[in-house]
Amino acid sequence: MDRRILKTRQAIMEAFIGLIEERGFEKITIHAIADRANVNRGTVYLHFTDKYDLLEQCIETYLQLLYESCIPDGEPGKVPSKALLLRTFEFLERHALVYSTLMTSKGVPAFRKRMMAMMEISIEEHIKSNGIGPSMNREILAQFLTIAVAGLVEWWIINSMPYTPSEMVDQLMMILEHNLNLQG
Repeated sequence: MDRRILKTRQAIMEAFIGLIEERGFEKITIHAIADRANVNRGTVYLHFTDKYDLLEQCIETYLQLLYESCIPDGEPGKVPSKALLLRTFEFLERHALVYSTLMTSKGVPAFRKRMMAMMEISIEEHIKSNGIGPSMNREILAQFLTIAVAGLVEWWIINSMPYTPSEMVDQLMMILEHNLNLQG
């Protein structure tokens, strides 16, 4: 894709995220997005059907960026869990405004739901490749870890990241190792 097109799409998405942060999704208009992105309304419509399409594409784009930055080879089972978690927390810290807006009540539930689905798949793959004790149910473990990690990430972001990514990962790994006897 042409760099000018990418730059315009990025400006529109960033304007959109900023407006969600300020006003909430329902109060945003295409006109406001265009003004904030410094483009005309027609340009917004060249890239996106409406604000719902823009939201959908933002969700896809930002989830893909999160996934690619945390699992660069696209195979979560090959990355040790501690390294994977650290990459995730560091990426979220660098892009705090975008992800806090999308994950919290200022965004829309669709982002959090899709992020959790993506996390669940990665966690399931990680569990398969690293193994667990025979008495532990993989499905229940994957659900527990997905909800726990997503909740912890959300808490961390909502509370203005009171701990460094490294501290968060160290604490999370201690909790997991102590309570689940997982290796990572």
